[in-house]
Amino acid sequence: MIDTHAHIYLPHFKDDLTETLDRAAEAGLTDILMPAIDFDSLPQMDRLSHARIRLHKMMGVHPCEINNSRCNLEASLLAACAANDIVAVGETGLDYYWSTEFVEEQKISLRRHCKVAKTLQKPIVLHNREATADLLDLIEEQQDGRLTGVWHCFTGTIEEGRRAIDLGLYLGIGGVATFKNGGLDKILPELPSERFILETDSPYLAPAPYRGKRNEPAYTALVATRLAALLDRSEADIIRITTENARRLFPRIIR
Repeated sequence: MIDTHAHIYLPHFKDDLTETLDRAAEAGLTDILMPAIDFDSLPQMDRLSHARIRLHKMMGVHPCEINNSRCNLEASLLAACAANDIVAVGETGLDYYWSTEFVEEQKISLRRHCKVAKTLQKPIVLHNREATADLLDLIEEQQDGRLTGVWHCFTGTIEEGRRAIDLGLYLGIGGVATFKNGGLDKILPELPSERFILETDSPYLAPAPYRGKRNEPAYTALVATRLAALLDRSEADIIRITTENARRLFPRIIR
């Protein structure tokens, strides 16, 4: 399995990172992709390693951090993302949950991330919270055949999922799929599994039965189990499909 979205470099794991990654390996994970929050994320990622898990870096500026970073400096983002060990541009996107005060600044930032992703031919990783219509409209605006990526932590409707897929995006399936009130039980069976990838968003959004506690990459297995049940497929089949999808979207992780 591949956890395509985990912030394991954050302080939440400072006391037991090795044990956390050991549990991930024992659960069947081979790779973990680490999305950046801002430019300071990279040196934190660089300090991490594990004997059995391949760790991969992304670079981007989270929409909630755009006023605290250099995300307006396109040259800095381009230079950072051009490094060979950066597998994707992200996470970026739109977040209207905490504030709608900086909507235009978030859109400007997202457009710059899209430009960098297309220039470097690397996938983009999209955060979306209460901004679905604007996010998909902006991706449609930017899509010229060169943009690939993932709607991280997909929680949309069937129609929104289909539109995202038509725009070239994969859908990141995580802990919300296990929530009784998450709503994805009716939605995911109506969307193509060939566009699903697994994620945890660790340390956030832990799946049931750990909801409300710290999330960790080993819980990717719980998401796979739930997705298999929702799609009436074997767990082995879901793991194979989502792993193939992740490798297709993030080709640099198999180099």
